[in-house]
Amino acid sequence: MDTNHAPAKLLTRALIGAGLLVIAACAGNGEGLDDNGNPIASSGAIPPLSADFDSIQANIFTPICSVCHVGGGAPEGLRLDAADSYNLLVGVPSTEVPSLLRVAPGDPASSYIIQKLEGIAAVGGRMPLGGPYLSTDQIAFIEQWIANGAPPSATAAAANAAQAAPFAITSVVPDSTEPVSASPPQIMIAFNKDLDVSEINLQSARVEKLGPGAPPSVDEMIPAHISVSSDNLKALMIWPSRVLAVGHYQLVVRTNSLSLFTDTAGESIGGAENDAGEFVIGTFDVEILP
Repeated sequence: MDTNHAPAKLLTRALIGAGLLVIAACAGNGEGLDDNGNPIASSGAIPPLSADFDSIQANIFTPICSVCHVGGGAPEGLRLDAADSYNLLVGVPSTEVPSLLRVAPGDPASSYIIQKLEGIAAVGGRMPLGGPYLSTDQIAFIEQWIANGAPPSATAAAANAAQAAPFAITSVVPDSTEPVSASPPQIMIAFNKDLDVSEINLQSARVEKLGPGAPPSVDEMIPAHISVSSDNLKALMIWPSRVLAVGHYQLVVRTNSLSLFTDTAGESIGGAENDAGEFVIGTFDVEILP
């Protein structure tokens, strides 16, 4: 793969002062990279590396970063697989430095992912941890994508299909299919269309720890708050107010209307309600995994 014609870097990157904490990123075993630090080609058709999300996902996030940033054990809950990476990056605060976004559209220098890839964060090692590291040109493509506003997939067919489909939740992370190995710093609900934020009560979410039995009892209620970034209206983030102990949990949301969520075109979706008329989004388990 030829990356010698990467775009010029658009912004001067400043060293971030002490006080930043690390958001764990890709493991540094070199898996997925060749001797020059470039992604190893596979038999599939991978687009050439360029400053668009599809190319960056195919050439960097999937083969390199998702070696460890995947599934229930993903560090800091940051999953960089193709299904979840965009919604967990763009406009989302770093879990350990909430004042910094993982990807700040239009501002590569303030995007924590760039600081980690370049090794200029005040705390923690450069990512991928232990190397081999991304080349200057590879990082420049990610910077260019962010400087361009960090747009999502440019695949016209996928965009058209999403607009034609009914408004729906496409994923919840974490969910009941896979336990997480530590308390999730955030819970993501992803949609196929932009949310109408005015219909969401930002203080109406909570996480309930469930006891045994059928139906299960609610042993504890943990308050949470909701955030939706104006840079990514397809992802709703829920932040528990404290660390969740090992156990079985359900996510509960109360909205301002009779429907669960509404998109910007006025289309609504419903959901399963509890006895109080609140909506139960789903369940997940926090476990200590070997």
